[in-house]
Amino acid sequence: MLESRRKRYLSGSDWVITALDHLLKATTCSGNICQVVLQLDSVLDEAAFRAHLNRFAAQFPVLQGRVTRDMLLAPYWKIPSSLKREISLQVSPLDDLSSSRELLPELIRIARLPFRDEHEHIAFHLFSDSRRSALVMRFDHRLFDARGAESFLNRLQQSLHDPNPDGPMSFRSSIALTGWRRKFQAGTNVNRRIIALSRSTPRALPLRTGPDKSFGYRLLCFDQRETAAMYDKADRMAGYLMESPFILAAVTLSLHDLFDLRSDRGESYLVPVTMDLRTGREPLKELFFNHVSYLFYQVPVQLGANLGELVTQFKQQMYDQVKSGFARDLAEASLLSRIAPLPLMGRLMHVPLKGKMASFVFSHLGRSAFQSPEFMGRRVDNLLHLPRVPAPPGLGFFSSLFNDRLTLCIAHLDGLLEEQELDLLERALRRNLGAEPS
Repeated sequence: MLESRRKRYLSGSDWVITALDHLLKATTCSGNICQVVLQLDSVLDEAAFRAHLNRFAAQFPVLQGRVTRDMLLAPYWKIPSSLKREISLQVSPLDDLSSSRELLPELIRIARLPFRDEHEHIAFHLFSDSRRSALVMRFDHRLFDARGAESFLNRLQQSLHDPNPDGPMSFRSSIALTGWRRKFQAGTNVNRRIIALSRSTPRALPLRTGPDKSFGYRLLCFDQRETAAMYDKADRMAGYLMESPFILAAVTLSLHDLFDLRSDRGESYLVPVTMDLRTGREPLKELFFNHVSYLFYQVPVQLGANLGELVTQFKQQMYDQVKSGFARDLAEASLLSRIAPLPLMGRLMHVPLKGKMASFVFSHLGRSAFQSPEFMGRRVDNLLHLPRVPAPPGLGFFSSLFNDRLTLCIAHLDGLLEEQELDLLERALRRNLGAEPS
């Protein structure tokens, strides 16, 4: 086990995300760059924020590291001794931030922007009208997962009231070139699951990739009353704390008619779903890099119009995969892939399902890791996530909970969905989730 301030070996999960970053750069206009947005109730002081951000970021040279390999070909994050430049902050005035009509086109615009070079992995954008602000953190998914990005912003807020800096930070990681029997056993278990999934061709929407392609977003921001109604329906249909399989079932049901009209032939819906593997023992170090793995859900197309059956299927598959340790086996087996060059790794990811990696992707973050009701003295009205999605499938649904309000983001590759289709999908989601009477 290596303890170092300058080097952190990539885990299997990190390497999968790095491969997806390479895939996105090859098929769209930029890499695996996501956004988290704080919507504030008043105007944020640019100068005060810039000064605090750079003072805080100086503790973390890891922010400007890059991926390289050692002499044994194991990939690692090479960390500089200090930050070489300030964190980017771009400021843009807008006429009206009272609704998402003006902000969303700006979020779509900056989703196209690549980072300046291989050392930049985080950048901020501040949008303000005369009364309020929206602070956007764009981040490289290789450095943060979604919960890590929220935790980073939470720690940035906490540091306002904590005069003691965290000090030099070291990372404990392993080259993971031992325990081969365990890794191959995990690989065998994963391969068995992939073979089972590949027996049924998944439905997928036809898409065209290219260097000009970016992502569009549709945000469904529910108020506290609507959120309470949805969670009550989830409790009744799926059971206590089972909102994730319920939301996934509602999304699948809402997509069913669209897939009937638009999808080529397919026998099932196949959905990868993220699962957080954090232990909570080292919360500061768990800010950075990826601490997630994946579960894979597959249901026959014939069940796509039955919400109750979808909930039952997804719950059972979740229980089975958690019990078998599939998510940890996948993280362990992914260590075996790190020796593969990224272009080869990208091609290998297409092989098992003949290029149809999924029907769509889904993630439910649950309650936010950003725990403060305010940011630099401004009340936080809402927190949004706008991720990018591997293409294929080019379609993803991401839900999160902040201040007892659920937000659902639909991310889609340019041209995949028309506005009219998004309108129909939004109405179906609101109805099936229980935010509106059916």
